[in-house]
Amino acid sequence: MAYKVVFVRHGESLWNKKNLFTGWYDPPLTKKGISEARISALALKKKGYTFDIVFTNLHRRTLKTLQIILGKLRLKIPVKKTWRLNERHYGALIGLNKAATAKKYGEKQVLLWRRSYSVRPPALSKEDKRYKQIAKTYKSVPRKYLPLRESLADTYKRTIPYWNREIVPAIKSGKKVLVVASGNSLRSLIKKIDCLSEKQILKFAVPYCTPLVYEFDSKMKPKRHYYLAKAAEVKRTLAEMAAQGKAKK
Repeated sequence: MAYKVVFVRHGESLWNKKNLFTGWYDPPLTKKGISEARISALALKKKGYTFDIVFTNLHRRTLKTLQIILGKLRLKIPVKKTWRLNERHYGALIGLNKAATAKKYGEKQVLLWRRSYSVRPPALSKEDKRYKQIAKTYKSVPRKYLPLRESLADTYKRTIPYWNREIVPAIKSGKKVLVVASGNSLRSLIKKIDCLSEKQILKFAVPYCTPLVYEFDSKMKPKRHYYLAKAAEVKRTLAEMAAQGKAKK
C-alpha cells in the first residue's frame, strides 16, 4: 500500500512582512498571507485533494491558514493541535530585523541562526517582556517545555516523537493527512523523512503556503515529493526568503 501526506507552511505573517525573527511570537497573517492561503487551498482543490485529519501547531498565523484551507475545501475534519509543531524558538533574536541583524553580526552568522542544525541563537531571559508575552500566549504549554531558545536540532527533538507517535500511525491507518505548520517544524520533519545531513538541511527551506506532497511506499519510505505550484514560483519565493537574511547596502 502506498501513502501520501501534504505539508503546508503558513502564509505571510505581519512579522514576516516586516522581516523580523518571529519564532514563538504570535503575529497575524497579512492580507498577502490570507491570499496565499486561498491560493494554496485552490491548488489543492484543483488537484482533487481531500483530507481526513489535520495536524497543526498553536500559532495564530498557522491556524488562520488552516481555517482558510479547510473552508475552501469545505471540510469539517478532526484538527490535532500541538506545541510540538510550533516554529523554532529564536530566543533573544525574536522581534529583531533580519537584515539589520545581518549587518551587525554578518550574513554568515545569521544564516547559521536561521538555517543550521545545531547552532542556537542567544537565549531569551525569563524577565524579558517577550518571554512573558509568549508564556501568556501559550498557557497550555507546560513551563518545563517552554524554551528560551532553540536550534533546529532542539526543534527536531520535539517534533519527531510526535511524527512517530501521532502522524505516522494516522497515515498508515489509511487516513488522508494534512500537516499545516511552520518553516522549521516542517524542516525538522523533512530532515527525518529524507534523511538529510546537517549540511543539506542548511540549504533547505520551505516556501510559504505552497502545498508540498510526499508519497511513501508501504514501509513509509519516501518515493518522491513535489510542490503543487510551478517551479518558477517556488524558486522565486525561496529567493525572496533567502534575501531576508542579507544585510541591506
